[in-house]
Amino acid sequence: MTIETPAGPPTAHQAPSERTHHGDTVTDEYAWLMNKEDPATVAYLEAENAWTDTATAHLAGLREKAFQEIKDRTQETDLSVPGRKGGYWYYTRTEEGKQYGIQCRVPVRPGETAPPVDEQRAGEEVLLDGNVLAEGKEFFSLGTFDISPDGNWLAYSTDFSGDERFTLRVKDLRTGEVLADEIPDTFYGSAWSGDGRVLFYITVDEAWRPDTVHRHVVGAPVGDDVVVYREADERFWVGVELTRSEKFIVIDAQSKITSEVRIIPADTPDAEPVLVAERQQGVEYQIEHHGHRFLILHNRDAEDFAVAYTSVDAPGEWVELIAHQPGTRLESVDAFARHIVISLRKDGLTGLRVMCDGSTDTYDMDFPEPLYSVGLSGNPEYDTATVRIGYTSLVTPESVFDVDLVTRSMTLRKQKPVLGGYDPADYEQFREWATAPDGTRVPISIVTRKGVVRDGSAPAVIYGYGSYEHSIDPYFSIARLSLLDRGVVYAIAHVRGGGEMGRRWYEDGKMLAKKNTFTDFVACAEALVRNRWTAADRLVARGGSAGGLLMGAIANLAPEAFAGIVAEVPFVDPLTSILDPSLPLTVTEWEEWGNPLESAEVYAYMKAYSPYENVAKLPYSKILAVTSLNDTRVMYHEPAKWVARLRATVPDGQFLLKTEMGAGHAGPSGRYDSWREEAFVLAWILDTVGAAGV
Repeated sequence: MTIETPAGPPTAHQAPSERTHHGDTVTDEYAWLMNKEDPATVAYLEAENAWTDTATAHLAGLREKAFQEIKDRTQETDLSVPGRKGGYWYYTRTEEGKQYGIQCRVPVRPGETAPPVDEQRAGEEVLLDGNVLAEGKEFFSLGTFDISPDGNWLAYSTDFSGDERFTLRVKDLRTGEVLADEIPDTFYGSAWSGDGRVLFYITVDEAWRPDTVHRHVVGAPVGDDVVVYREADERFWVGVELTRSEKFIVIDAQSKITSEVRIIPADTPDAEPVLVAERQQGVEYQIEHHGHRFLILHNRDAEDFAVAYTSVDAPGEWVELIAHQPGTRLESVDAFARHIVISLRKDGLTGLRVMCDGSTDTYDMDFPEPLYSVGLSGNPEYDTATVRIGYTSLVTPESVFDVDLVTRSMTLRKQKPVLGGYDPADYEQFREWATAPDGTRVPISIVTRKGVVRDGSAPAVIYGYGSYEHSIDPYFSIARLSLLDRGVVYAIAHVRGGGEMGRRWYEDGKMLAKKNTFTDFVACAEALVRNRWTAADRLVARGGSAGGLLMGAIANLAPEAFAGIVAEVPFVDPLTSILDPSLPLTVTEWEEWGNPLESAEVYAYMKAYSPYENVAKLPYSKILAVTSLNDTRVMYHEPAKWVARLRATVPDGQFLLKTEMGAGHAGPSGRYDSWREEAFVLAWILDTVGAAGV
């Protein structure tokens, strides 16, 4: 059924299958690839992998060199900055030669106020060793890692296939014993009661939607667990967490555009959940406990969000605390005993604002670089005047600071080591702007090694995402140095559909405005060429997941604008998927993309941009599609069908498909395996832009 030719790529057989919606009948020749259990499907994917190996065999040396560069620049035996919770410092460490992190803690010494950075000292207690858990497994992922308020219990969950269905277990940290409590098929997230007697956890429905919160008494039979809340509306996901104050269990139900929150006092975990505010279509809100009140971050009559509060004892009226300010997107609110910290973004950059309790006086933290990313990091302690933040830029490695909220002083605790003599002064970062077809100015972040000449001769990579209001903020990457040091320009296109420029930026790149995401990206690529950063025949585009949809769309929209395209776990058959409510995530996605089942307008609009639907005899650039067999977010068959149709339509095109046969959405799980995967992509990019020999 699959023809393999040693001198060329495999050919997927065609078995026409029809679908009809809104009077439109579509033939899909490769629908058979959706059957994961069919041996023919597996054979085809393996044949594609074999061809990809053959077609990239000449890059084996470069792949190994790129892998070694990543490895040699990384401090393999390392320690995160310990964070304090109660009487312990908690941290993760890594060891040379081992794939996974090791979660540990040490007791706080008398009078000790600062973390023991880079000090693995006596008294260390290993809470969880991912290398031990993963022994003999091809894949390993940790879902929940949750320590009870008294520090006695650890709830953790594991996934050994990549399908994000976790088995939850409980460990007694006093004895090291893993209890008989074992709960399969759980989702991310958990919450402990105040006394550590009860654990709340989440399960999913048949469509992989987290819909049910359960209550489990530690040590009791799992069959006795109680359903605390079940969400019937298929548009909504549920989550559960314990507030930083450890006073309340929070159960939130969220669709893409609507929220509803319930709370349970942590000291009475058997109590019925209390509703904070009924859901109102289009209104999103989240709560944070702060003394006598719940802080409420919301978008009710506030597109870029505002902050209000309501009584803990009787949630009801919302009283304004921070007014809506158009253009300043408030993203989260974190409460501490005497301070509130607001995470925000303005003018395309992230920021942190501090408000002292009992006062409306605020101040914004200042940062030195023109482009950067900053955010709170951890901070499990409620009664503290010091918070930890993470900071990075395109040239500054990830840095951890402790900030005194009273004196405003910042103390650098650690900057991620980059071995081999890395000097940020050897690199430059820039902000450029492109103009979209509708006149919108779109920001681009750029980093290069100093000395790169802007005459159009430099190779370049442009990255994009543009969905779910997810922002791709400037960040540092060790792997990226393998490009920069070979003279490659690296750019991030902050296209609409993301959240870089506020909520309106997101709204203008979703639903019936989705095409703005694609035309924005092409405009950014054209701006790089016009401003002589690179040339079209030396430019590679890269994106993953919903950013893979972007890659597929621009392949059809502007095939000659790029030398190559890397599409990772790409959402390239969106219309077929969104038409099938039985698939994981489909119904919850209708508020992002529209509902083509109900709306002929949405159907026609999605069909007009769907990469798979619009494959044609075009002068496509080289395309590398990377996917995973066990991905539950973007199914493997989307890129498999896409590549099959591309190859059948343009037989002389250069299209490669690489499938991880034992992984999920995030690809290989071990750090060395993920480095090799990245080295594979880097080598392909360097070869495509003509920099393989540099």
